[in-house]
Amino acid sequence: MRLFLSSYRFGNHQDRLAALVGAPGRVAVIPNACDAWPAAWSSAVTSDLVPLRKLGYTPEVLDLRDYVGRATELERRLAEFPLLWVRGGNTFVLRAQFARSGADLALTRLLAADVLVYAGYSAGACLLTPDLHGLESMDDPAEVAPTCGVEPRWDGLGLVDRRIVPHIDSPTDPDGLGNRLAAEYRATGTPHWALTDAEAIIIDNDHLELLR
Repeated sequence: MRLFLSSYRFGNHQDRLAALVGAPGRVAVIPNACDAWPAAWSSAVTSDLVPLRKLGYTPEVLDLRDYVGRATELERRLAEFPLLWVRGGNTFVLRAQFARSGADLALTRLLAADVLVYAGYSAGACLLTPDLHGLESMDDPAEVAPTCGVEPRWDGLGLVDRRIVPHIDSPTDPDGLGNRLAAEYRATGTPHWALTDAEAIIIDNDHLELLR
């Protein structure tokens, strides 16, 4: 299993993502964490495509809403890409769209078989944790029902063993929500990684490294 998890895009470590993936090539960009914000959806997608192209990748948008009820087809489609890029937004919306499309089960199988690299930032990183409790202070679970037609789920994909708090000391979080959540986790002894926008976590099979 190869993972690159960050607070904001590449952090300061695009070179380490490149080393994990190999030569830049096709990348499936999953933007569904932004589904609750249709007015901003297109610009949010573009804001990820541009930096990926500048680094030599060939990004293609893969909208999980197109694969609801088509889980087998989605798994075949995901397997075409050496890299999966999952952007930030609302973690609860992203979790719901992964479940509705079957991407959650497909991703678990593909990562176990080392078919692709998963790169996710903010919500895209939090998705892989054991559960999403606490993130309601940063993301609104009430956006799930009107956006996805289902109730919010509180389980993550469980592909890493602790929670992730993004945007520590970040201008993208002017209210300090991430700092407060990290403090709460520390007070309750909840295992977690608290990431600034410069930091990232790399998991390469049995090797885990926190990049400062």
